[in-house]
Amino acid sequence: MGRNMFVERAQNGDFIVDSFEIAERFGLSLSEFRRYMQRGAISSCVEVGTADHQGTRRLSLRLGNRIWRAVLDDDNRVRHEEMTFLHMGARPPAP
Repeated sequence: MGRNMFVERAQNGDFIVDSFEIAERFGLSLSEFRRYMQRGAISSCVEVGTADHQGTRRLSLRLGNRIWRAVLDDDNRVRHEEMTFLHMGARPPAP
C-alpha cells in the first residue's frame, strides 16, 4: 500500500476506485478480483464523518475475512488506508 490511490466520484455520488489497485490491496490478480465481484463476494460500505471527522468519508470493502478501509478527505484524496484480517470462527468470550 505504498502509493496513493486515485478515487473518483460519479455524478450519482458513488465512489469509483480502480479495480487493479483494489485487487492489488487484496493480493489478487485483476481477473480473480473481478470473479469475486461477479459472484457478489465483495461488499462495500461508505461512512460519513461527523463532529471532529466532518468532511471525511471512510470506504470499506470486505472479501471473506479481509477488510480494506480508506479515509478520504473533502477532495476525495486517500488520507489513510489499512487492511484488517478478521479471525473467522472466533467465539466471543463467555459472559
